[in-house]
Amino acid sequence: MSKGKAGTKTVAQNRKARHDYHIEQVFEAGIALTGTEIKSVRAARVQLKDSFARVQNGELLLYNVHISPYEQGNRFNHEPERTRKLLMKRLEILKLNGLVRERGYSLVPLSIYLKGGWAKVELALVKGKKNYDKREDLKKKDAAREVERALRERQKA
Repeated sequence: MSKGKAGTKTVAQNRKARHDYHIEQVFEAGIALTGTEIKSVRAARVQLKDSFARVQNGELLLYNVHISPYEQGNRFNHEPERTRKLLMKRLEILKLNGLVRERGYSLVPLSIYLKGGWAKVELALVKGKKNYDKREDLKKKDAAREVERALRERQKA
């Protein structure tokens, strides 16, 4: 868990999404959760691996997000990987639906965080990277790391 912008606390991040996709645009959406789910989210027991979002019947739905069952939840506990509804304005949902259908984008959650007591999802409009794109990004990252290392050694001398 980390503190981000003022009043927000990041609960889970999808680091692999930034590696596997070109991120075109980022949106914020609320999540409809049950009582035991929000307690597990506040305890940072969330995993975003292989999760995605899709527009169905005018609603934005989140799939494959694992929220662990709440330990004190007894029989009222939730199913860990159930489909969850995302809350956005209707016009934004229609816009996302159009982009996904016509231009071949996908919707991937980048992170889940708490903002003012409410659970939010950072949802990205993405296009898949090819293997050579991933290698290129790794080369750039390595080069930047080498430059940083050289500058640090130069300042010490």
